[in-house]
Amino acid sequence: MSGNDNGPESTRRDYVKYGGTVLTGGLLAGCMGDTDASSTPTTNASETTTESTATGSTEAESDDSGYSATISPVGEVEFESVPENVFTILSHHTDMALALGYGDNINAMHAPGYIQSLWSKFTHHLDGVSVDWDGLYSSWPPTKEKLYELDSDVHLADPARVATAEGWDESDIEEIKENVAPWFGNTFSDAHQQPPAAWQDGYEYYTLWETFGRVAQVFQEEERYKALADVHNSLLTTIEANLPPESERPSAAMVLFSSSDDSMWGYKTNAPGYYASHTRPLGATDALTEAVGDSYENVGDDITLDYETLLEADPDVLLVLGPMTEYHNIDDIRAKLEDHDVAKKITAVEEGQVYVQGTRRQGPLLNLFQLEMTAKQLYPDQFGEWPGYTNGEPYPEIPTDEQLFDRQRVADIVSGDN
Repeated sequence: MSGNDNGPESTRRDYVKYGGTVLTGGLLAGCMGDTDASSTPTTNASETTTESTATGSTEAESDDSGYSATISPVGEVEFESVPENVFTILSHHTDMALALGYGDNINAMHAPGYIQSLWSKFTHHLDGVSVDWDGLYSSWPPTKEKLYELDSDVHLADPARVATAEGWDESDIEEIKENVAPWFGNTFSDAHQQPPAAWQDGYEYYTLWETFGRVAQVFQEEERYKALADVHNSLLTTIEANLPPESERPSAAMVLFSSSDDSMWGYKTNAPGYYASHTRPLGATDALTEAVGDSYENVGDDITLDYETLLEADPDVLLVLGPMTEYHNIDDIRAKLEDHDVAKKITAVEEGQVYVQGTRRQGPLLNLFQLEMTAKQLYPDQFGEWPGYTNGEPYPEIPTDEQLFDRQRVADIVSGDN
């Protein structure tokens, strides 16, 4: 689709307009699907082992006529009032809107039933915070017609990512920006993936919390962001202060098992990007590094595995994605591993250290819980025993004196009582 074939010629809102200089050279030039490896996106210098919390100031520029917010690859966006009707695609942006008090304003997300099933396991422990997203428009891939119908105030999504969807080209991205609402999001910071060629020049990689700080500008919720960032910083300080020496740390592998066959995928635990923002700060040895071999640094984000390779990696701890949703069952996974001729020899299986994980595409709220969860799974002597997860139940209860962050403090911030 291109041009104005499917929608009113102008439904542009009075309260939002683009301003400033777009951050990506050749933003709308050339073929959006081309992936020119010779052009390398910019790596943010503040990306560190422990997530930093902001890139420069998180204060949005404002005056009597409105305010602005800036993010790569979009550039500067000017708003005359705070957006109320919020479109999202990927769940890290969805979590950010929720954390800023806009969870009920979301009108779309990818796989809303799945996301609600997972997020509710964690928000269960935040008094006054809940999610009701089942039945919303499943927004990947989005259609231009539906974006007109939703008539959102902001599209909390990375246009460089939308440009990879079938049927979208540069004119469609521009049309929706001009006629409906601006784009504001960053996705390829997930694992420092390369965006489409037309978006590579000047594309910036942010940490999870840097992106969150910029999204907070959109909603004029910098104080709420700063309060949550303080909780995050305190949690990281606790972790850093109690980590054992590197020589005493376990090896770990993060995997996703197919629910239908023996297929499985491995994921890097210490790589840059927000996918690993809950494992990288814990500094465990990535067991897959040597097993995959010299190509490990150059393989994609997800690595196809078999049981033989997993045994060669032989992790002390196996972190399993999926069982906190209704699509996987941790008891069934453990039983399958224990009965498999090869898998049963893996140290993590032999020693009963096969643990659940939530999701790598996390926002700030899930990041807090998953940092705590993974710290306990990897280092029970330092951070307290992980109580285990029961299929279908919420994130487990942890005694107050063993919690690594204050749930009530987080709930108060999200509810606006900070």
